[in-house]
Amino acid sequence: MDGLKMFTKLPQKIPDPFNLLGDQPKLAFRSQPGGIAKLATTRNIPEKDLYWDQYVVLFDSASDVFTLITHNDVRRALKEAPENVATLIRVITARLFNLVSDHTFPAPHASSVTSIASSIYRTGTGAGAERNATKEVLNCIRVLQRVLPALFEIESELSRFEQEVLWKRVELDQSTSGAGGPVVEEASSQTQFVIEDEDEDDEEGEEEDDNPRASKTPQQTGLQQAQGKPRETLPSVAERLFSCLIDLMFCCGFTLPTKIQVDHYKINYVIWEKGVGSTADPGPSQQYDQNKTEVLRLLLVLLSRQIYVPASGLFTSPSTYTLHFVQTLPRRDVLTVLCSLMNTAMNATHPGSANVMGTVAGRLPYNHLLLKGEDPRTTLVSTCFQMLCVLLDFQGGCARDVGAEGQTSGPTAKTNAFRYFVAKLHRPNDFAFVLQGTLQIFEDQMSSYNNLLPGSKKAVPYMVEAVVFLWKMVELNKKFRAYVLESERGMDILAYLLCYGLEIKDKPEQHGMCRVLSYLIQSLSAERAFGLKLSSPIRAQIPPKFSTMGTAGDFMIHSIYSMVATTSGSLTPLYPALIIALSNSAPYFKNLSVTSSARLLQLFTAFSNPSFLLSDEGHPRLLFFMLEAFNGVLLHNLAENPNLVYGILRAHKQFEDLGTFTLGRGLREIRRVQQAKEERARQQASGGADKGKSRAPRDEEEGDPAAEKARLLSREMSLDLPQETESTERLPDATAVRDEEQPSTRPLMSPTAAETPGISTPPSGQDAAMSEKARGKMRAAGRSLSGDMTGSLERLASAGVGRNGFVPTQEWVTSWHQGLPLDTAMLAITELLPKVQKQQAASASSANSAIMDLLRSTNLDDILPKNTPLSPRKFMWSDASIVWLTSLIWGEIYVRGMTPLGIWNSTAVRLFYVKHAQSQPRQLTDTVTNVMGGLLGRTDSSQSLGRRQ
Repeated sequence: MDGLKMFTKLPQKIPDPFNLLGDQPKLAFRSQPGGIAKLATTRNIPEKDLYWDQYVVLFDSASDVFTLITHNDVRRALKEAPENVATLIRVITARLFNLVSDHTFPAPHASSVTSIASSIYRTGTGAGAERNATKEVLNCIRVLQRVLPALFEIESELSRFEQEVLWKRVELDQSTSGAGGPVVEEASSQTQFVIEDEDEDDEEGEEEDDNPRASKTPQQTGLQQAQGKPRETLPSVAERLFSCLIDLMFCCGFTLPTKIQVDHYKINYVIWEKGVGSTADPGPSQQYDQNKTEVLRLLLVLLSRQIYVPASGLFTSPSTYTLHFVQTLPRRDVLTVLCSLMNTAMNATHPGSANVMGTVAGRLPYNHLLLKGEDPRTTLVSTCFQMLCVLLDFQGGCARDVGAEGQTSGPTAKTNAFRYFVAKLHRPNDFAFVLQGTLQIFEDQMSSYNNLLPGSKKAVPYMVEAVVFLWKMVELNKKFRAYVLESERGMDILAYLLCYGLEIKDKPEQHGMCRVLSYLIQSLSAERAFGLKLSSPIRAQIPPKFSTMGTAGDFMIHSIYSMVATTSGSLTPLYPALIIALSNSAPYFKNLSVTSSARLLQLFTAFSNPSFLLSDEGHPRLLFFMLEAFNGVLLHNLAENPNLVYGILRAHKQFEDLGTFTLGRGLREIRRVQQAKEERARQQASGGADKGKSRAPRDEEEGDPAAEKARLLSREMSLDLPQETESTERLPDATAVRDEEQPSTRPLMSPTAAETPGISTPPSGQDAAMSEKARGKMRAAGRSLSGDMTGSLERLASAGVGRNGFVPTQEWVTSWHQGLPLDTAMLAITELLPKVQKQQAASASSANSAIMDLLRSTNLDDILPKNTPLSPRKFMWSDASIVWLTSLIWGEIYVRGMTPLGIWNSTAVRLFYVKHAQSQPRQLTDTVTNVMGGLLGRTDSSQSLGRRQ
């Protein structure tokens, strides 16, 4: 009992007279009236009040600032005492400007013991003789990171409060001349070489030289001069802040090593790392990496003003901050910043850049589960990628790539200098550096998919940004695109992109990324160099679960088939881009394997199924693109693809039926399938008296979706034909396996799958083998059947075929049916089918080998239409697609900013929709948010962008 009494006499709070724990002032700031609460409760706090000092000297880390100051605190102050928030921003920015130009900044690195002791002393006293200028600068940056998002969310194009505090320019008084900004000592012009203009780009060079913004400093240029006689003004707070942050990015002793300092000039515009525009490497430092991240994070916060504007205002109300950054910075600043960001991102796995723990975590399995906390290097690389994506994506307002006649053109230094200079890259060494860095990131991601030790390696956290950056490089720089596709690693890029798509296709929160991959692959497929490489093998080390036999073309077909056939229609909006990629590549396909040929035919039969064709207004175009793909093979490489040609001949009935397709015919087929299902259900309900018959080929084709999906997947390496007794490399007899083909003609996705799970089967006895005369009358005969619809079929068309209220009509069917490119395939079938059937009848025992020889020696140049110049379909940007990608990029940045700081948490984001899921012990990327982008995400769940659950 005495011992218990002794413990009960202990004080509730352990005394800490020397503040060794360092938390008393911080707790007081949160709980006492003189702390954060005073910002809203006391009106008109003077700028010189000592109250503001604690915002600069109190905090020791970014987490301190983001924990002790919340957005609700700032919102309350904006409502109760807005003048105090304005004063806070003015005081913090003024302190930042003065500190950067002060001779005590940056403070030299002290030993660990000394720094801890001095930190304790300063924390306890609130000031102290040993002023840590570096800590104060970091706190200024962190406080602005916390306060600005709450300011940006105020509803208006650019709120009066924000305009008054950050963008108002004061007329220059004679007594204040020369006080336009902080005086920062800069090194003289001894800098690294940067992106130079090519000799042949004389016109572009002249345009660049004529750019008035390229020769003026941010202090000399404003957003826009008011009409009338211009008056000399001081730069606004926002302009000075941008200039100060760029100086901090290249401050020796803060973000760069002191060894590269020139004399007493601490600002030296040296590219951060070796790579584009630089052959020197200043050397890594964990502390410098952390400081770079802090500066870049504040820049990102400034640029994030765009996410507080609705998607409809992306072009009409662009971010003033981003416009200033991409249009008014001097050329030197743009080039040095751009090269620093690119080189740091591409040197993501720099051997000397990570700390010891981070390096070990990256090498040994499962160590990422034991070593908590992010590696500073990884955080810096992620932030660099995010900055690159935002700057290279921005096309708001006058930054749009639009020519004089309103036509889309390339970027200029006047629209977006960062996009412009990326497009100007031309050195092969620079291209090789970017390609190698991208490949290394993709290889690291692929290694995390290894099934031998599931989850043994952590996935690359900035994979989304790396793919978007690659897309921007390919889109903006034609020479880089050609370099990638002509290099030996061109098909490796394709393989990694497809593998990444296969890995994330079943994750709804990643479907926005799947869309990026599909558009990027479509863009690459439109290049001739891409097609020429498709016949080569893939040398990349891809995960075993995705590997296939054959060429890069085979791998592409298998991957696209898997993304279409195994996602249950969840990726329907991606189908056009993926099938267009096949159509673009088809003229270059050579020696396609048996399985690849079967995959193409399975896609064709699925897209030509009536239940799929009639369910959506956009579905017939998928059939159109598949027919174009077949035509590309038949017109350019018929003899080199006997497997595919034989598959087309075996499926001749489907082509012929498609030529006479009408609405009435399609509805009758859908109705037949429904009746078959109802009959089977009745038989099962009555006890399944005739179970043997239910396994007949006709019933098998109408099986449940799960069983059909399993059957499709089981045919990865063969045609799955039960009657085939020869090796899988020999095609089966075309007439002996007609019924066994039917299960694979099941539609890959049908919105009425629950009601119409069957397949399309050609009506027996209605059409015979095509002759040249019959082929000419085929379409006219099809139109004559339009009057056959009964009342029940009309009700079916209006009630259960289409989705989202779509009702197919015969006029609509005629509109797309007339444009189907069937003639080439029908000519080939008419010419080759009799020869193949004759060969089968002549030598039944060796029919397959003889048919292959026959098709390899076939030349139909005199029969098929003359080859026309190839016109691949490139990805074309539209307003909707620009809004979508901007939303996806910022959605990813928003989600990544949720931990550990929660930079934009609980603010009124308007560019995309944020839905918070229930807290579960799972990874943040899988469970935290649902970010749906802009106009697209609000109208269709399939358009979800960024993270979605």
